[in-house]
Amino acid sequence: NGNTEFGELEEFKDSPELAANLMKEIRILYGNIIDINNDRALKFVTSLFDGNIIESVIIPSDKRTTLCVSSQVGCRWKCAFCATGALGLVRNLSVEEIVGQVFSARFTLKRSINNIVFMGMGEPFDNFDNVIQSIRVISDQHGFNIAPSHITVSTSGHADGIARLRFPDLKNLRLAVSVNAPVDNLRSRLMPINRLFPLGRLKEELKLYPLGKRGVFFIEYVLFSGINDTREMAEALAVYLKGLPVRVNIIPCNTIESLPFTPPSTEHVKLFCSWLAAKKLFVRIRQPNGREIMAACGQLCASLLRK
Repeated sequence: NGNTEFGELEEFKDSPELAANLMKEIRILYGNIIDINNDRALKFVTSLFDGNIIESVIIPSDKRTTLCVSSQVGCRWKCAFCATGALGLVRNLSVEEIVGQVFSARFTLKRSINNIVFMGMGEPFDNFDNVIQSIRVISDQHGFNIAPSHITVSTSGHADGIARLRFPDLKNLRLAVSVNAPVDNLRSRLMPINRLFPLGRLKEELKLYPLGKRGVFFIEYVLFSGINDTREMAEALAVYLKGLPVRVNIIPCNTIESLPFTPPSTEHVKLFCSWLAAKKLFVRIRQPNGREIMAACGQLCASLLRK
């Protein structure tokens, strides 16, 4: 019910002493909301117990309300187009801090969250154990009761993490993979993680991953004008994805003041998608949410770069 005071819970009404002792022994450190920015999406900033901050985003739609959660303070991979990476890695979030974002969205901000995406700050598989345990809490009937089929973990291509993600109780968990370039030399420039886990290794792990019969991988492809948006890139991407059950999300990049990337025109985005569709790929353009409040893909904590 969102109450963090044991003495106010019905279960403890006849045991006030026990409730008081529990409050002394248990520390609730998931953080305090210190800022809220509301556009169509809602971004909330949480100050953690040690003074670090994280950002989370609530994205409403007709059928569901999605919460984009962070798994780390910063990120070590330094993707060229991402504000979070530009901060570097500060530390992993605890299970409590990850789950606390869901708690804050549901009970502090009063939003009916029914879909979770690990697409906020950090690479989830660099904080593997805490992310998995937080998913178990979020999906448990006595937790937030959000089924694994409504939880998506997005990775920048951490092949070792994908290899470890084989738990029977999480078999319906959704997996999104950021590709962003279908050739190693360009992808390594955009995403340094490719130097450790190149495209060939990444595809091998995806081929071995135990998807259910109707399961698919969500392939995230951020478009940068004049960099990865040519017909040749589209055709190379189709070749790379051949043999994998995928849905491709095309995301026009979001501009960040300190980073030199611009999105293609709307017409060119549609053209790029048509090249992929001609290769029999399921493609959709992911509409930006929260761009105006720096809450869209790659923008989280961009405001700190200007300070």
